[in-house]
Amino acid sequence: MSILSNIRLFALTAAIGLGLAIQSTDAKAAGTETLLVAGGCFWCVEADFESVSGVKEVVSGFAGGSVKNPTYKQVVGGSTGHYEVAEIQYDPAVVSTDQLLAMFFRSVDPTDAGGQFCDRGDSYRTAIFADGAAQMAAAEEAKADAQAALGQPIVTPILGKAAFYPAEDYHQDYYKSDDRLAFSSVGLGVKKSVAYKRYRNGCGRDQRIKQLWGNAAPFIHKGS
Repeated sequence: MSILSNIRLFALTAAIGLGLAIQSTDAKAAGTETLLVAGGCFWCVEADFESVSGVKEVVSGFAGGSVKNPTYKQVVGGSTGHYEVAEIQYDPAVVSTDQLLAMFFRSVDPTDAGGQFCDRGDSYRTAIFADGAAQMAAAEEAKADAQAALGQPIVTPILGKAAFYPAEDYHQDYYKSDDRLAFSSVGLGVKKSVAYKRYRNGCGRDQRIKQLWGNAAPFIHKGS
């Protein structure tokens, strides 16, 4: 085989490989949808929804404010208008948008307009950022269903699509990290995963959700 033929064969093989890679990426993207919700502390929302079958990943971040790429310090300081949010990436063939929305409402206190549990302030309010008319309609239906089930007014707003900004790496997968904290409000030299559990229990999240939703609450932790 001539050198020219070898070059042509190599180019053809590379082109086929690139095409397959693109097809694989497109197929993966086609099998993934996202839902953007604000449910108070994003560590907790991430921990809850990463336990759901069909959820591929949950990313903690910010949305709904006026500042691009805000820092955590800016957001909790109240100067940006952002919510703490979680971007839920999921396979709709395994878990539906409707199911995730129903679980979301039953994993928060949607009657509280001033924050969530011990976390107070605008950045800790609940919300759903609907991407498109179909998701907006699904969110409105889920809200109405949750309100009927709860028998109390729900104040969680259904908002339109918003830019999502991932939080710093420090916050991602906080609930299961073995990294140790030199100092925290729940102890010295403890693992993030331990600090997270102490924070969640101390904040009263599961206790309040259990009080509101009873057996309908999907993520009540053992011992709560």
